[in-house]
Amino acid sequence: MTHEIICAGFGGQGVMLIGQLLAYGGMIEGKAVTWFPAYGPEMRGGTANCSVVISDQPVGSPIVSEPDGIIAMNRPSLEKFKLAVKPGGVIVYNSSMIEAVPEIPGLKIFPVPTNEIANELGNDKVANMVALGAYLGLTKIVDLSSIEEALKQVLPPHRHKLIPLNSAALQKGLELVEKS
Repeated sequence: MTHEIICAGFGGQGVMLIGQLLAYGGMIEGKAVTWFPAYGPEMRGGTANCSVVISDQPVGSPIVSEPDGIIAMNRPSLEKFKLAVKPGGVIVYNSSMIEAVPEIPGLKIFPVPTNEIANELGNDKVANMVALGAYLGLTKIVDLSSIEEALKQVLPPHRHKLIPLNSAALQKGLELVEKS
């Protein structure tokens, strides 16, 4: 099985980290993966997105044109990618920054108030982890434990003290799905 995802938002929202964690999580589970980042011209505040492919088979291309799902952290990103999602796919979006999204036939659309949940946890920088937790809950593409292990590999050692906070944010996103 192959799962293709696009993670998108403004620079600084942690979409590249989401993609790296998905890729590392897939590798930890012995799957073939690609991670392909794309940046706008600005460092922070510009657009940023990445494509991730996780598969049981070798991956032919890192380019994703028809994703199985997207994680959209802002309205421009949602608008850019929402119509590309395959029928039966999933859209997780940051409802803290995006007003209600009209239903799209054949897609599961899941709003997540990422900023509010991150603020409740005491750090608005983990909004991306809340969104990722919800995506994992909806798709089961990799285990939460693999993502938590990936945090140790992706985050630099001086950021390892933030792993418990990131794990709590992932869990909150997962719990949102379980409650719905």
